Amino acid sequence: MAERADGGAAVAAGRPAVVTLDRVTKRYGSVLAVADLSLEIRQGEFFSLLGPSGCGKSTTLRMIGGFERPSAGTISIRGTPSNDVPPYKRDTNMVFQQLALFPHLDVYENVAFGLRAKRVPAREIAPRVERTLDLVALGPFTRRAVRSLSGGQQQRVAIARALVNEPAVLLLDEPLGALDLKLRLQMQLELKNLQRRVGTTFIYVTHDQIEALTMSDRIAVMNDGRLEQVGTGREIYEHPTTPFVAGFIGDTNLIEVVRREPGRYATPDGALTFALGESGERATVSLRPERIRAGAAARACAQRAAGRVADVIYVGADVQYVVAAGATRLTVKTRGDQAFAAGEEIELGWQPSDPVTVGAAG
Repeated sequence: MAERADGGAAVAAGRPAVVTLDRVTKRYGSVLAVADLSLEIRQGEFFSLLGPSGCGKSTTLRMIGGFERPSAGTISIRGTPSNDVPPYKRDTNMVFQQLALFPHLDVYENVAFGLRAKRVPAREIAPRVERTLDLVALGPFTRRAVRSLSGGQQQRVAIARALVNEPAVLLLDEPLGALDLKLRLQMQLELKNLQRRVGTTFIYVTHDQIEALTMSDRIAVMNDGRLEQVGTGREIYEHPTTPFVAGFIGDTNLIEVVRREPGRYATPDGALTFALGESGERATVSLRPERIRAGAAARACAQRAAGRVADVIYVGADVQYVVAAGATRLTVKTRGDQAFAAGEEIELGWQPSDPVTVGAAG
């Protein structure tokens, strides 16, 4: 999985919270969109709200921006309760997926529009616009018509229009969703580098796990209006705390096991066994496909099992195998130079630290 280093998270950890959500709930009639959500987002961090469509992440962002009012709970910005503060008076700005640029205005005028609306003195507008356009690498495009720009350049105009107001928090609601894959990957890196340069807190909504892992200092994973887990990309990927997080962040094998003896669990048919530091009668284990060794490589592993290849899926540099181990089917990912055939009996192996318990029951 792609992931940026956790240095940004470490820097932000010592900074004060710029946005605080305290038991925030949002209802639309009988529909519970966000349930009892508590979060602290720190000054200067790139924070992502990640989850499937309809999980409440965009609603949460809109409540932070003042476009929706919480049904319960408190949203504070820089320590000030802001539930009743309208969007135009909040120290936030939002970039939507639909950029809503003014097609009849050039790049400069699109960026200057908000400053003029706020009655910023004319002598301050030009230097602020020029400085902001330089930040997003659009200085040479100042008088270019926005309709003549590429999708990525238009995206940067929208970000510049938000940043020129010098908000404490920039809110981004899936702003790269309309771009093609190659441009989206390029813009992910540009956005993160921009955030590092300006030091503004970014709160970013996405349903794309790779996007969140690539850019974020920390990620909040949401599901069905509730917060599942908050942490760095590495923490969430390597140490998920719920079956949903384990399954949503990358590929994994979720395996139901029962206790055979203290510290030893197995699938009901005994085909797979795991050493777990649990005490319950049952548990759910997450085992990532890339953690499983196959064939000769499995012999170096402390825990092993026999399996039969049921399917082979070629995906370029990697090959995915569906392997039947008793009644359990495992996805195994290997490098492309390791080849097994459908129907072949192979040995599987993993280290005791590779399986992660994501659910336990007494």
